[in-house]
Amino acid sequence: MATDIRVLRGRELLKHSEALHAVYVGAFCAPPWNEDEEKAVEFVGRLVSDVERPGFTAALAFAGADVMGFTTAWTTVAPFPTDRCYPQAAAGLGAERTVAWLCGAREIDELAVRPAAHGTGLAGELLDAVTEDAPEGRAWLLTSVRSPRAVAFYRRQGWAQATHTSPEGRDIVVFLGPRHPARSLADLPL
Repeated sequence: MATDIRVLRGRELLKHSEALHAVYVGAFCAPPWNEDEEKAVEFVGRLVSDVERPGFTAALAFAGADVMGFTTAWTTVAPFPTDRCYPQAAAGLGAERTVAWLCGAREIDELAVRPAAHGTGLAGELLDAVTEDAPEGRAWLLTSVRSPRAVAFYRRQGWAQATHTSPEGRDIVVFLGPRHPARSLADLPL
């Protein structure tokens, strides 16, 4: 499948909202994520404010006119956020590492490809496209260990797991990108 990957900044992403919704449903409404239609609607709704975040960057993969996958990212602000799953990341890294490793870095929010594109290398290309200009190579993301496939994918892409799950957490772990300067400090025995 020949694809064209386009990097978009800011509000220009919103004209693709319908296609992003469809890709999100295909990627996350099946196991292991088991999200429902409401979560897909919430994702598209969040994009309206997400595109205004500092450093917002998205990459879309097109096969002709069809969007086959996407990734969204932005610059993590300081002070480190306290909503969503951020407290779990901060608890796993500690305050000093959280600020040093994550604040000011490119944060990957979502990465999704249509099921038909699984195993084609498209997800890796999207991840590369959205991180290639990350400040000083500093890129990071959160994922759930409930998806061994996602964890294995990030490891194959050269990302380093920087935290373990906590008993109070939701199985969330932090990964640092392959060019992140703290990557070698994050290689934890598992």
